[in-house]
Amino acid sequence: MFGNISAFVNGNMFPGLFGNDLFVRLSEENRKELLEKEGASMLEPMKGRPMKEYVVIPKAWWKQHETARKWIIRSLDWTSKLPPKKKEK
Repeated sequence: MFGNISAFVNGNMFPGLFGNDLFVRLSEENRKELLEKEGASMLEPMKGRPMKEYVVIPKAWWKQHETARKWIIRSLDWTSKLPPKKKEK
């Protein structure tokens, strides 16, 4: 996605890279929690147009593998509960 790497479950994107940013798809509750962390932000592939369910993980966490992993697992858990995407014909 966006010319970078991302992962999908049931056709729904859940984590990925946008440039040098690692992002995750989260429930509203988890988004609010993550956005309270310093360095977290909404994913904005185009300036001023955030993707409402996607949050960029703070760069400081890149070397904190267990912390980043926890958020990726939350993302997988949430996204796997969403309805499968229908394939376009």
